[in-house]
Amino acid sequence: MTDEPVDSRAAIDAVGDRTAGELDPRVHEYTAGEDQDGIPFVGAGPGDPGLLTVRGKELVDEADLVVHAGSLVSSALLEEHCADAELVNSVGKDLEELIPLMRDAHENGRTVVRLHSGDPAVYGAALEQIDALEREGVPAYIVPGVTSSFAAAATLRTQLTLNGVANHVAFTRPRGKTLDAEDDHVAEFVEMGDVTTCIYLGTHAVSDTMDRLLDRDGVDPETPVAVVYHASWDDEDVITGSIADIGEKVEAAGYRASAMVLIGEAATGAGYERSFLYGDWANGGAADAGSDGSNSAGDAAETTETEADD
Repeated sequence: MTDEPVDSRAAIDAVGDRTAGELDPRVHEYTAGEDQDGIPFVGAGPGDPGLLTVRGKELVDEADLVVHAGSLVSSALLEEHCADAELVNSVGKDLEELIPLMRDAHENGRTVVRLHSGDPAVYGAALEQIDALEREGVPAYIVPGVTSSFAAAATLRTQLTLNGVANHVAFTRPRGKTLDAEDDHVAEFVEMGDVTTCIYLGTHAVSDTMDRLLDRDGVDPETPVAVVYHASWDDEDVITGSIADIGEKVEAAGYRASAMVLIGEAATGAGYERSFLYGDWANGGAADAGSDGSNSAGDAAETTETEADD
């Protein structure tokens, strides 16, 4: 253990100086589900303890110290899986406080878990913590979780991608303290038409975001929007509407945080076309035989792999 202050900025800069070809050698040694040395950064999932992954459950059940993302991780999950662990709320703590806390606990032989909401790979700010820990000689790794847009789609009984409706998914956030106006691309995604736009960290800005969309000539004000508050939590709530009226509805409900906003036709689960997966393309029916004797089903499987995921 060292008493020297942590220079987390230097750790982040050092990794940023690496070239794209300089992958960490552990990339080729471990898969995402394997046990590894060090501190795991576990995705807690959207809220319901049942949506914590099996690997994540194993790790938090065994932890002596769980550093968690405050109210973004449901109290039900903490009570069910972390009852015997020391709990530390990371909200309000900067890297210079969090890194020594986790480093010292790990070096003292404690089993440490860093518990992020959803999946650490989506707006999780996990990598800067991992890089700072590893500069201190403490290895760390990511254990994926279920992100809230997936839970919201499940609640809405739909898919984020739907054949003939939405071929693409955009994970984004609205402009604000973190994102400058020129980096806000919500309107561009919505204007594409066949995109399901999933807005994270934007509950407080739903009205402003919709007003900006209404000012764009390429945006249909009747485009469906679904807002799922606390997806998968006991107090989950669903508000549906359109770009024209969803802002007023969310304001009336009083929600300012912790909601997933889905914009696009896929939010309704309506109007989609039958996919190729369960038709003649898949079952090798008569329609699959090409006029030249070729097997069009095999050809399709080779050239339209993504359509099998519809």
